[in-house]
Amino acid sequence: MTPALAHEKFYTIDDIYSLPEGSRAELIDGQIYYMAPPTRNHQEILSFLHAAIYNHITKNKGNCKVYPAPFAVFLFADDSKYLEPDISVICDKNKLNDHGCNGAPDWLIEIVSPSSRPMDYYTKLSLYRSAGVREYWIVDPMKQTVLVYDMEHDSAPAIYSFADSIKANIYDDLWIDFRKLNL
Repeated sequence: MTPALAHEKFYTIDDIYSLPEGSRAELIDGQIYYMAPPTRNHQEILSFLHAAIYNHITKNKGNCKVYPAPFAVFLFADDSKYLEPDISVICDKNKLNDHGCNGAPDWLIEIVSPSSRPMDYYTKLSLYRSAGVREYWIVDPMKQTVLVYDMEHDSAPAIYSFADSIKANIYDDLWIDFRKLNL
């Protein structure tokens, strides 16, 4: 007699929405990935980047919207990918509703934590590329680097340090000077 195989649970968006208040998790292909609470440095970087992007959009009366985490991004119509990127920039307001963003944001930024390293560098890069995200930044506080993927132009990734001023490729005139980041 062959032993019965264990069945892995397949989670859905309903499972995400039924998590206890304050729980942070993402859904990728039926699996829930819980997120640890962010560190103070993580939040400093998030606030710095959000402020720089928000101020640029506001100053230029831009059409894009910027949202810090937690903000729901449904990359595909089948709800199989529910993510909460650290920063989401959406320029097509038709993708926005009360639940978040439906479809690929134009620009996503993830701030790496020790527990999110493989997810940010590999899994999310692949998902964001296949969904049609135009630009993806991986900000790594431990390495003090920023990896910039200009996926719209299929360019090789560019590596910067926290001593650089970095151009956002989706804008003609937005440079973020990481030397002003006060950690």
